[in-house]
Amino acid sequence: MVIKAADMLIARRADTRARADFATWRMMAKLNGASALPPEAQTFLTSYKKLSEKMEDAEASEATIQLMYRSYYAEMGGAGAAPEVPARAREPVTDTGTVTAFRRLPAKPKPGASGLNAKRPLPVALIFVCLVVVYVAIRYYWR
Repeated sequence: MVIKAADMLIARRADTRARADFATWRMMAKLNGASALPPEAQTFLTSYKKLSEKMEDAEASEATIQLMYRSYYAEMGGAGAAPEVPARAREPVTDTGTVTAFRRLPAKPKPGASGLNAKRPLPVALIFVCLVVVYVAIRYYWR
């Protein structure tokens, strides 16, 4: 079966949306805010709870996300069955309990007046003289 590029784009969007929505809804459920979720979210969370009783948490999460993905794929206008989206390679998260401080980048040296390629600013008087020459040339041309 050949998958069109447009369908693959829809599939990636649907997968990303499903993963983000599931994480958000799950966090809201942990914070006792599940009643504020839309009915669709509540049904997905109910199916997640049923699956988590039968299997491990990671497997139940992935199964629920796949269910949401198929639903979103059809909702977004994907043709046919939802294609398999390749999993992204992620680095394992290790919680060391330490916080990495962000470092500022070193300041870029300002270009100084000294140097071979340094441009000298034009004197104001030279600019004024050029403007006067242009003005006189235009006036002379029009006569």
